[in-house]
Amino acid sequence: MVMFDYKIVEDVAKELYIRALCDLPPDVRDALNKAYLKESNSTAKEIFKTIFKTIEVADKHGTLICQDTGLPIYMLKIGSDFPWNGHKIKSSLYKGAERATKEFPFRGSSTHPLTRVNPQTSVGEGLPVIYFDFLGKTDHLEILMVPKGSGSENMSKMKMFYPAHGVSALKKFVIDTVFETGANPCPPGIIGVGIGGTADLVMKLAKEAIVRPVGQRNQDSVIAELEEELEDAINSMGRGPMGLGGDITTLAVHIETAFTHITQNPIAVNTQCWAARRARATIFPDGLIEYGY
Repeated sequence: MVMFDYKIVEDVAKELYIRALCDLPPDVRDALNKAYLKESNSTAKEIFKTIFKTIEVADKHGTLICQDTGLPIYMLKIGSDFPWNGHKIKSSLYKGAERATKEFPFRGSSTHPLTRVNPQTSVGEGLPVIYFDFLGKTDHLEILMVPKGSGSENMSKMKMFYPAHGVSALKKFVIDTVFETGANPCPPGIIGVGIGGTADLVMKLAKEAIVRPVGQRNQDSVIAELEEELEDAINSMGRGPMGLGGDITTLAVHIETAFTHITQNPIAVNTQCWAARRARATIFPDGLIEYGY
């Protein structure tokens, strides 16, 4: 039995938070460049240039892409042959997120929901958010870190539909939700949609949808077609970057689904801003670490 040093998870959790805040994934950069080339509105093109300048400054100085460093979310996939202790992993992620906030340093955004006391640590009761999933026949631990800012997170919405409402009602819900958000989620970003499952699962699905590489379609052809349809509909709104008008209101619409009850059909929308930040690491039992997006 390999003795695993959980300090590695703590160090990786810290590093991922910082990387996610400072280094925009290549697929997001590429999507923004393609959006700029498609954009015909002169004001919108200037906004894109400002976005590119922001990325350039972050790259040059190793600093934050956005001042809203968000709430820390860690999505884990644990291999069947990886030596792990769930409590130690959870504790390590907590410590890593706290260390990133204090040592980088950056503004902590976590606060008590009623007293609004902010410990300036980015963690607290229930934070960081941690999702666990499992992989078969592998010996490694994958950690995907997503810092979720409030501008986009505040625009989240969920509704329980009945099957009789049909697919058209689901489409209208997504389009109406995006329309109502206006400039708040700093478009153009990613529209994550969850369909099916339960009330809690459907929002998790929507959150998982925003971390998919930009433009990568759902493997289900029916869902992929719906993604394209919604993407076209949202971009036809004319809302544009930062809500000031233009051709590109979203970089992509991603949908994740789950089987649900025969008498219900929940749907959720979770938006992501143009700075669709994320960072990934794979940890092997011998302590080897591979970083990516």
